Formats: sequence, structure tokens, C-alpha cells
Amino acid sequence: MPKTRQKGRQRLKLAIVSNQSTKSKRIMTQLEEKLLSAGLEIDQNDPDVVLTVGGDGTLLSAFHRYLHLIDKVRFVGIHTGHLGFYTDWRDYEVDQLVRSLQNDEGTSVSYPLLDVMLSYSDSKADKQFLALNEATLRDFSKTMVVDVYIKNDFFERFRGDGLSVSTPTGSTAYSKSLGGAVIHPRLNAIQLNEIASINNRVYRTLGSPLIISGHEWIRIDIKNGGNYHLNIDHLTIPQSKLKSIMFSVSRKKIHFASYRHTPFWRRVNDAFIGEFPKKEQDD
Repeated sequence: MPKTRQKGRQRLKLAIVSNQSTKSKRIMTQLEEKLLSAGLEIDQNDPDVVLTVGGDGTLLSAFHRYLHLIDKVRFVGIHTGHLGFYTDWRDYEVDQLVRSLQNDEGTSVSYPLLDVMLSYSDSKADKQFLALNEATLRDFSKTMVVDVYIKNDFFERFRGDGLSVSTPTGSTAYSKSLGGAVIHPRLNAIQLNEIASINNRVYRTLGSPLIISGHEWIRIDIKNGGNYHLNIDHLTIPQSKLKSIMFSVSRKKIHFASYRHTPFWRRVNDAFIGEFPKKEQDD
């Protein structure tokens, strides 16, 4: 299981983040009313727990919105759509969730995050970002040419559409569609995936996902000018004068309140396979 932490009982301050669907807005209104009736405090600026109403996209938005509080805040997801990997609660379980919040003891499970450090060829200062799912670099103007280093050792020269680096929880998102492995979040690791690499008699790459341990890092040195776009989760960040990007497992983690935390492999099964069929009895 992921790391669990616990802190003393305290009066909770709660924030609510919802997507714009009619159903989610209705659930958010109900949740606000029930929280206030239960004597709980709503504080959108400095919460202890962030409640998201929607799906994984809503939780990603909330994560980046409260990134400045990542060391203290915990997240709880309420699922109102078709698929929610990060959401432990359904829209019809609001009453149960409110009771859990009333009895909160500060427990949580923690997942690794991806640290992204950008360096530039001009005088710009380095920039640092955190990703919950992944960071993806593409060049939309031409074939992307970059050198890939693991720690300080040259690994390969990549030519293709792009590269994506994911966290263990992000391994079930875009990384999976690129053929990456699904990684349990107990592993302190990141994963590098190629996007449409060029492989022939002249140009070669490994052509397989790379899983990098927590004490290592990946550096991508950019070899040609181009129209680079860096995606940090759902955020698109156009880049110019980009010289290199460093990817590593962050020292920071995201914390989920563990009132009723769904085991990781059950989440994977529910998201991609569904319930196992009952074993048919022999005639």
C-alpha cells in the first residue's frame, strides 16, 4: 500500500472544486449544504481537505490550483462521470462522506509526483513544475531531435514526435496509451515513453519504456530549434529558447484522505477491465 500518514484531530477547513457539468454543480450544492449543516467549515483559500466533484480532470485542476499547499492539503474525489481513477466516492454517497469528514483523524495515503526543471539557452532563470500524471514534450514544427541522459550518462539520441515522462499513478493515463507499463504507486519511480520514434538502419532508439528509480533522473538536451510544446498534466506551456529538461521523482507527494481508499490494483481493474466474471460451475 502507499505510504500512510496521520495527524491529530482538528477542526477541518474544506474547499470544493467542481467541473461545469449540471450534475456536478448539483452535487456540489448538496455537498456545501450538508457540510455546513454538519458544522464543518468551508474555506476555499486555505483548506485542509480539498473535495473535488467530477472526474480525474477535475482533480488534476484542483491539484494545480492548490499546489502551493501540497505539503498540508489532502484530496478527496467524488465521481460524477463515467471513469474516475482518482475518485473514491460516488455522487450518491455524499452523506457517508460528510460523516467521514466529521470523524476525520487526519489519515492519508501518499503518491509520488514528477519534478520538472526547465533550463534555457538565454538569460532566463530555470523554471520548476510538478506533475501528478505526466509531462510531455513535442515539436509540432519538425521532427524532434533530443539527447537523452540518465543521471549524467548519455543514453540515446531520440528522433520522433515527442517524449513523455509519467508518475506511477500517471502510468494509467497517457503513458498507458503509449505502451507503457502500469506501475504501483508504492514504487518511487518515473517512466519515460517514446512518441512515434524514428527507427531504421540510420537512426535507432531503445523503442521500449524506461522505468527510472527514485535516486536517478532523466535529462533531455534539445538539439535543434523548433516549436516546442510542453504539457504538464492538462496544462500546455509553449516554450522558446529551451535548452534542457530534467525529470526526477519529487520530494513532495500528493496526499489523499484515506477514509475509504480503494486499493490500486482494484482501481486498475475497475478502470480498464471491470469485474471479473463469476466462475461457472461444472455441469
